[in-house]
Order: sequence, then structure tokens, then C-alpha cells
Amino acid sequence: MRTFPWGCLLLLLGAATAAQAQSVVPLKGQSSQQMQLDINDCNSVATNAANSTATSSPHVGGRVRGAAAGAAAGAVGAQVRGNQHDELYDRVGDDAKEEYRQNRAGEVAAAGAAVGGMRQRQDRRQDRRSQDEAQTSAHASAYSGCLQGRGYQLNP
Repeated sequence: MRTFPWGCLLLLLGAATAAQAQSVVPLKGQSSQQMQLDINDCNSVATNAANSTATSSPHVGGRVRGAAAGAAAGAVGAQVRGNQHDELYDRVGDDAKEEYRQNRAGEVAAAGAAVGGMRQRQDRRQDRRSQDEAQTSAHASAYSGCLQGRGYQLNP
């Protein structure tokens, strides 16, 4: 019973791969050896073109920005909470108030750093996906253009 779904899955994967393959038709009577040389050369040209489209936009400083925003929010939040309880907050010394604000700012800064790091990783993953799509598109375009320039037709 369990082999049937796996067999269907393998069959579908094989069909999907075959559907994506392109056939190369020589229009100028090229031999199969010349055709193979041209395909290899065009694949090299396309790979170089795809690699030249690689751009790097490093996302750095996410943790630091998150920590800074968290520290500011923590300090402001501590001040607001203190102001809500004026009768008690006024009795506490300035050193205790400052220590409370700093402790609260440190706690929220740690959370901000974690959130900033997570956002930075998400941005990097999205950049990699976009870059992969751009490279795939550049490769396909360069490959088909090269083969067409050498007298071949590509059929899906």
C-alpha cells in the first residue's frame, strides 16, 4: 500500500522533469558532434552570464539596530510606567530610577537584538531567492540566444 503513493510521486517527478527539458533542433544541418560542441559552449556562455548577474547586498547590523530600538523602547516604557505610579516613583531615589530604566532597557534590547537578527536572516533568504531567480532567467536567456545565434531552434 505504501509503495503506490511513492511510485506515483516518482512518476510525476519524472514527467515534470521531462516537461521542462528543451530540444535543440539544428537549422543548418549541423552534425551531432558539432551540435554537442555548440551546446557545451553555449552552456558555458550562459553560466558565465548568469554568474555575472550575481549581486550582493549584504544585510548587516540587524541585531544592533534591533538592540538600539529595544533599548530606547525599554527606557521609555520604564519611564512611562514610573510616571503612572507618581506617588511611589517620587519616593524612590534617582539612582534606583536610573537602574530600573537601564535594567528594563537591557531586557528589551536583548529581545530587540533577537528580532533584528531574525529580520536580517529573512532579508538574506529573500535576497538569495531573488538572486537565484535572476540567475536562472539570465542563464536561460543567454543559452537560447547563443544557440539561436549558432543556427539552432529550441523547442520546449
